[in-house]
Amino acid sequence: MNGADKINLILGELAGVASDPHGYAAAWKRETGRKVIGVFPMNFPSELVHAAGALPLVVQEDEAPITLGRSLLYEFYCGYTRSIVDQAATRKFDVYDAFYLVDHCVALLGAADALRFEIPDKPVFLAQYTASMDEAWTPAEIRKRVEDLRGALAEFCDATLSDDDIAASIAAYNRNRDMLRQIYALRRSGKIALTGRQMQILVKSSMIMEVGAHNTRLDALLPLLETGLPAPANLVKLHLSGHFCHAPRPELLDMIEDCGTVIVDDDLFTGFRFIATDVPADSDPVAALTRWYFDRNTHVPCSTRSQMTVDWEDYLTRSVHASGAEGVLILLAKFCEPHMLYYPELRKELMRSEIPHLLIETEHEGLALEMLRTRVEALLETIRLRKLQPVLA
Repeated sequence: MNGADKINLILGELAGVASDPHGYAAAWKRETGRKVIGVFPMNFPSELVHAAGALPLVVQEDEAPITLGRSLLYEFYCGYTRSIVDQAATRKFDVYDAFYLVDHCVALLGAADALRFEIPDKPVFLAQYTASMDEAWTPAEIRKRVEDLRGALAEFCDATLSDDDIAASIAAYNRNRDMLRQIYALRRSGKIALTGRQMQILVKSSMIMEVGAHNTRLDALLPLLETGLPAPANLVKLHLSGHFCHAPRPELLDMIEDCGTVIVDDDLFTGFRFIATDVPADSDPVAALTRWYFDRNTHVPCSTRSQMTVDWEDYLTRSVHASGAEGVLILLAKFCEPHMLYYPELRKELMRSEIPHLLIETEHEGLALEMLRTRVEALLETIRLRKLQPVLA
């Protein structure tokens, strides 16, 4: 078996996990006899669940049309939250033992309440993290929330959750993030040609698989990728931005690349945002997980957090210049209020910096790919004309 075949074999296995999280969770539960805990985006410390001996699985949007869930949440809630509730109503969450979250928006809080109503036998635990990062009392409040999570998980999983247990889990997750960042750096440099779909598989599978098992796959994959084929040089380089909480549809990523582009970087949740920040090495793991929450917003700012010293638009323009991206596609999940309200700031900065960009609003169902293709091709034509201007002059 040659290197390309080995790469495809590993990616194929990870794609199977990414496409069937409930199936993976059920198989893991049968094999280990331990609990599966569904956690919600975007800042949940999965290390605590892992240290308690359970499987932390970031709950994914389902591709199935929303049916029974339509009666449980408003239609103007985002597709992710409506999909969560529909999965609960259609008994797809039977494999989970509990659900934990630390982030909140109106839609996610509504989804959590609907879960409590629809599956009352499964605990739903909210340790609500403060979103205002600049307040003097915020660090102490976040530390208290981490301690609350630690206590709740220790009780629910009947585990000690010692400092050593948490430190070992932190080390495993840091290693996972580091290997994924190495793959991102290879793609950003043009040394490897991984598609947007494949990059999504790598990150999404890391949200689902037991971290040790995922690390084993990355250990085998990374050396193979380092000797892989470089990306074609004649494609338009794009940065994908946005799409909090859940993954863009793979067919959307395929369409974007079919137009003659290569995705060189992103700040998607199911992408670089998820893996950008390691938990600091600290003798006090609770303090480290507290610091991680603040570092995440410093490294990849988010419009769901309020912090005067960092701005998403500044980060975005710096990332575009660093990667050599020639344009930005902003993927906005329909009815995502934190993103909708912040988009004008992004738009102003991108226009000021003369970075071509396009806003694409996505929905759970009814993705109009051909209409979107026309808009993407128009953006690419603008970028190509800009590149020709010095030659024509």
